[in-house]
Amino acid sequence: MTYQTGLFAGKVALVTGATTGIGAGIAAEIARHGARVVAVGLGADKFEAPGGLDIQAIELDVNDDDAVKDVIADPDRLDLVVNCAGVVRRVEEDSIDVFEKVLAINLTGTMRVCTHAREKLKASGGFIVNTASMLSFFGGGLVPAYSASRGGVAPLTKSLAITYAADGIRINAVAPGWIATPLPQAPQDNPARAGPILDRTPLKRWGTPADVAAATMFLLSPAAAFMTGVVMPVDGGYPVA
Repeated sequence: MTYQTGLFAGKVALVTGATTGIGAGIAAEIARHGARVVAVGLGADKFEAPGGLDIQAIELDVNDDDAVKDVIADPDRLDLVVNCAGVVRRVEEDSIDVFEKVLAINLTGTMRVCTHAREKLKASGGFIVNTASMLSFFGGGLVPAYSASRGGVAPLTKSLAITYAADGIRINAVAPGWIATPLPQAPQDNPARAGPILDRTPLKRWGTPADVAAATMFLLSPAAAFMTGVVMPVDGGYPVA
């Protein structure tokens, strides 16, 4: 309800990691405001666009360079890019193989999409929103790879914001906290973990994909026209408690 329904009318958006969780919520919100959305991720064959929204789901691994190029090349224009593809492997991330795989998806995948989308976004005067994390700002003992990868997204966003500014492309990031999605399912299902999380969170609830989508909409909208290189927390106040 914050923005007019036709805010993104005539625009084309690409959202990665959009077949589930936060990415799916963002894809739906952008589509509700008039954009044609290409939602890419794993399990695209099971994705159902809510309410008949204009969302095309495509299977994509952001580690596949040729596939990323093809997906970006397909639409006649590209105005909005949201990088939400991400994975976490709790406990397993001490393994170098697992560590490298997590970084490849969360960090290198983000860079890959930004790089290949740059020319089309330059042509349209488009924008990018990346997904960092509250763990961009402090560590996570069970998730060193996830923490490192999302930590890397923050300075990557700032660096590309400088580089892409000459092309008229704004790049910002959202930094979600504890959001109720399949990614942090284990702590949600464990009362011994969920209790302390909610006790520490000043707003006393889990976040939702809609919370992150709302912040993303702001960063993509004209309301953020003089903002670039920003990493915006969406975490219910967890880090400050």
